[in-house]
Amino acid sequence: MNYLNRILHPIVKKLPFRQDLGLRLMALYFLFVGLVAVAGLLIANNTQHQLEENIRAADLALARSIAQETDVTMRNAMRAVRDLSNHEAVITTDIEAMNPLFETIMSARPDINLVYRLNAQGFMVFHYPTGPRTTVGNDFSFREYFQRALVTTNPLISKGRISPTTQQPVATAVMPLWDSKNNFLGVVATNIKLEELSQTLVKISREYDPEEGFEVLIIDAGRQIIAHSDAEKLLTVLPETQSVITDPLLLGRVDTVVAVDDYGVERLYSYVPVSGAGWGVIVSRPTAKAFETPRTFFQGITIVLLTFIVIGLAFWIGLSRIIIKPLGDLTDYSRLIGEDEKATGEQESTLSNLAIRSDQMGRLTRSLMGMEEDIEARLRELSILLETSAAVVSSLDPQTVLDRILSQVERLLDVKKSAIVALDEQHAVFRVQASRGLSNDYVEQISIDPSEPHSVTIQALRNGEPAQVSDTEISPMYAGQRQRARREGYRAVLAIPLNTQYAPPSALIIFNAEPYVFPPQEIDLLTNFANHAAMAIENAALYARSDMQLQKQTRRLEALIQSLTDGLILEGPNGNVVYANRRISALTGLPPSRIIGAKIDSVLDLLAQKSDDPDRNREIIKAALNSPDSQTAEISFPFQGRNLCLRLHTFNVTDGQGVPIGQGQLLHDITADRELDRMKSNLLSTVSHELRTPLASIKGYATTLLAEDVEWDIAAQHEFLTIISNEADRLTILVNELLDLSRLEAGSLTVEQRPCQIDRITHNAAKRSNPQPGDRLQVAFPPDLPPIHVDRRRIEVVFRNLIENAVKYSGDSSPIYVDASYDENSVTIKIKDSGPGIPVDEQKSIFESFYRIDNGLSRKTSGAGLGLAISKGFIEAHGGEIWIEPTEGGACFAFTLPRYLDSHDDLD
Repeated sequence: MNYLNRILHPIVKKLPFRQDLGLRLMALYFLFVGLVAVAGLLIANNTQHQLEENIRAADLALARSIAQETDVTMRNAMRAVRDLSNHEAVITTDIEAMNPLFETIMSARPDINLVYRLNAQGFMVFHYPTGPRTTVGNDFSFREYFQRALVTTNPLISKGRISPTTQQPVATAVMPLWDSKNNFLGVVATNIKLEELSQTLVKISREYDPEEGFEVLIIDAGRQIIAHSDAEKLLTVLPETQSVITDPLLLGRVDTVVAVDDYGVERLYSYVPVSGAGWGVIVSRPTAKAFETPRTFFQGITIVLLTFIVIGLAFWIGLSRIIIKPLGDLTDYSRLIGEDEKATGEQESTLSNLAIRSDQMGRLTRSLMGMEEDIEARLRELSILLETSAAVVSSLDPQTVLDRILSQVERLLDVKKSAIVALDEQHAVFRVQASRGLSNDYVEQISIDPSEPHSVTIQALRNGEPAQVSDTEISPMYAGQRQRARREGYRAVLAIPLNTQYAPPSALIIFNAEPYVFPPQEIDLLTNFANHAAMAIENAALYARSDMQLQKQTRRLEALIQSLTDGLILEGPNGNVVYANRRISALTGLPPSRIIGAKIDSVLDLLAQKSDDPDRNREIIKAALNSPDSQTAEISFPFQGRNLCLRLHTFNVTDGQGVPIGQGQLLHDITADRELDRMKSNLLSTVSHELRTPLASIKGYATTLLAEDVEWDIAAQHEFLTIISNEADRLTILVNELLDLSRLEAGSLTVEQRPCQIDRITHNAAKRSNPQPGDRLQVAFPPDLPPIHVDRRRIEVVFRNLIENAVKYSGDSSPIYVDASYDENSVTIKIKDSGPGIPVDEQKSIFESFYRIDNGLSRKTSGAGLGLAISKGFIEAHGGEIWIEPTEGGACFAFTLPRYLDSHDDLD
């Protein structure tokens, strides 16, 4: 469904009905007229139908009334014969007794002309009146009513017939006579004059106009007319063509139907049965007369609707000519205005005729023609404004932008003198930043204080809208600048604020040589131009500011990259170096000017040449450079007195769209990582060696003491146990050193500082040294040496390590000197030996963990290379420092410790 809507919606929008107001009004008009016509026809039809139903109901009510009256008459007649049948004289055929009885009936019922008694064979027994011409014949067994009486015990009414004696239409009311043994005895009957019924119908017919063709009749069971307003039609039989009416009537149905009579006339028939006699009443009249009123009403409504439609059509034609067509012409004209096309001669003639009209259409036409002229003028101004704005924003240089603004102002309004005044933020005054047509003296003299109350420029900037002085000679607010205006030759001034956010507040000043009131059109035009000019000034200011920010960010990024300890090289698609930081210059020994533009492989080849295996390193570098994906390789070479290890990482450089624009190489210094790996290896080898030796001694002497086949004297046992104890002490010292080193590296070492005497610490350290210095240790402390504020146990380890190293690396009889000095905050201790000393190139590494000097003495002495590293960590944890003091012969270690300044506490 949505897909179908998307397809049909554009098509429906393009239909003429959606785009033509005339068609829409026409559709609305026809919809209205159609609704009125349909509503009128429905009302007329319903009214006609109701009137016809009323007429049908009236005829049917008349027929029912006649039927009821006839039924009463016939029932009375049958009741009369029933009553006669109960008389003994009638049953026994007592003629004497029947005579007065029948006479009474005749006198009471004027509608009866004969009463008589037939025997069982149908022969006349007695009748009244008794005259000779009162009846004809003696045998009546052939009569239809006699035959019917033979098979019933109920009274009945015969069909109508002409009485042979009176020659009048009659019908007979008959009562069969039966004895108690169901023997038929005959009948008693009365002849009913049908003339009485016809007289009633005649009275009814007279109430109707004879021209209406009204007819009312009563028929018997044989379709004979037994009562009619026209006596000539009595006892005539209705033709078979009327069976559509007579058949349902004689069957007892009540209805009204429209049928065509024998003369081809359409008539309305209403019929009601006379149930007691088996007869029926029929009321009829021509439908043309019966339905004349409702049909006339319907025709009148139809004529009214047609008149309404004709009047509406005439109104529509007039509306189209007066309003809709002129609106269409104005629509076409407005479209021509929008499409910047010229009207044809016929269109111009039509518009001229519309413009001379005095009604709203004429005013609309004149307004539209005036609007066209205004639009053309505005378009011309807008075209000039766009051209001038494009010229203004075509540069980002601030001064060029200001000059172009004034140049375009001159073009826009033929202005000879103009200027742009902006805030000089350094001096907090407004000065002329650009001018046109003004003298240099005038420009240099302009200096407007922001609080100046009479300045038209400040007024415009303060209010945010243009301000003008139409005549400087008469304006009170311009009295202070009047002499200057005279010298410069202008009489009118207009100031328009330039709404800037990122540039200093500015205003465009227009001068006119004569007194002049700037009209709203010119002010609006200049204001629009000023908005474009303000955007140009903003763009120039933002560009200048962003350029400064970009340069600042570039310098910052340059400093960051140049400060990297890793080397960075960027090469272009052709393989030439486009950038390299100073680390690359240091590694290659080339200045940046020789690196930029060189081939990348030639620059990296300089590093390979410095290595111990140039060919191998060249292959490694070449493989990394030629790989399309990021690669990592390692090279090493001597650099600044040490072996430098670098990891070369190559990576692709892409732009914002992911398009490759070159390749980068990052030379990461992993010398420290490799040194750490070396130290770990030294740790494993040294610790395993240092642990193996005392453990072997402990194991050997313990096994010797436990041997059962040898008994050792007390002296030997004491010697063995002493060796085991010393070796265990060596293990304890090594484990403590490793723990202290891990604490130092983790930064979790804590010191408990107390005041201590240096000579006591020195004595204890020498005593615990292995090997001990003995008499070789010469201590020379000044007598006023103050105590130190240290963790005694930690500093004792420092003294012990330095004394042990002096003993190990000096001759067996060479002295070891320990002296000290102090200042206001610290005490400096020096420990000097007479050994081979420490080479200068290894003095920086001597305090590193597991570092040992590779000479003959170091190979002969034991140790894990942790003592100096731990000593350095302990001293620095106290806020001191340790270094190698320059000396001739031997090695001299110096370090500082904090001096204890409060002498009242107990010394440790």
